[in-house]
Amino acid sequence: MTLTRLSLTDFRNHSAAELVAGPGLVALHGDNGAGKTNILEAISLLAPGRGLRRAALADMVRDGASGGFAVFAEVLAGDALPPVSLGTGIEPAQPGRRLVRINGSAAAAASMGEWLGVLWLTPAMDRLFVETAGNRRRFLDRLVLALDPRHAQHSNRYEAALRARGKLLADPGVTDMQWLASLEAQLAEHGAALDAARQQMLKALSTELAGQPDTPFARPLLTLIDGDGVVRAEPHRADSLKALFAGRRRIDAAAGRATAGPHRDDLNAVHAATGRMAARCSTGEQKAMLLSLVLAHSDCVARARGQRPVLLLDEVAAHLDPQRRAALYARLADQGGQAWLTGTEAGLFGDMPGPVTRFAISSGRIMAG
Repeated sequence: MTLTRLSLTDFRNHSAAELVAGPGLVALHGDNGAGKTNILEAISLLAPGRGLRRAALADMVRDGASGGFAVFAEVLAGDALPPVSLGTGIEPAQPGRRLVRINGSAAAAASMGEWLGVLWLTPAMDRLFVETAGNRRRFLDRLVLALDPRHAQHSNRYEAALRARGKLLADPGVTDMQWLASLEAQLAEHGAALDAARQQMLKALSTELAGQPDTPFARPLLTLIDGDGVVRAEPHRADSLKALFAGRRRIDAAAGRATAGPHRDDLNAVHAATGRMAARCSTGEQKAMLLSLVLAHSDCVARARGQRPVLLLDEVAAHLDPQRRAALYARLADQGGQAWLTGTEAGLFGDMPGPVTRFAISSGRIMAG
């Protein structure tokens, strides 16, 4: 998958910007605050979800603009296929409603995943292994989305049913047991689908990681654990989930939340070479494991879809020593596909193997070369 053209209108600090890129590596360099990460964020909006910052739509509009923004891209999804145009943004009259167009026609945001897979790694993700289970679930679900765009629908419907069930249990005067059972049936159906996709993703990732060396990037061992920290041995089946929710109504009503289910599961990682939990590893080891995981996921998508996702690597090069930086560039170049990387100095990208598209970013201005 290759973004050949990217246009931004009133997005963050970019009033009107256009980038033309080729396959391979794309290097964006410039001072802090110049707008490099904003470009990566714009690309991330061309996939299902809320983008790499998970920001409110209104916050993405350029200061001083009329209240809307637009992101447009032309994407090559294969050598034998014509380019696809993807666009998204908001209009001033409806600042809370995201608009999506595919080849000029209105479409659902989830459908963009059928044309473009995007995966990112940002400095904000460096603490993934020591942050909340919710952050790790969202990370895992993002990995799944690159392979199965329908995952977002199951997630949205599961969350909606979870909220509705919580409101029903919170009202002691409600006795609509039929509606409660219906909600739990929905939770069971979509929860089982969520879990199956997550388990399949972890199996594919584990297969890819097993074939990787322990250096230069630390290799993680991955499992899914439940809310009590116990490794999940059995999948969440629809019938067992339905029974679980029905059996925990009183407990959940007292707790004010659903205390068990796929929404309580967590991604667990262990440093393969040392056996230490990822959360107890050094910051450098955690970053290396995360990078290794992202690269393995790119291999998973390439194997399953026949096309690599677009990788967005924000400030990754600056945190690697020269040897690991060279190893990263070599691996990205060897595996093919397109990867966008940012850094404050052009020298960070001086030894990149070709083909390389380079942009200098300065206060919202973009210069090729």
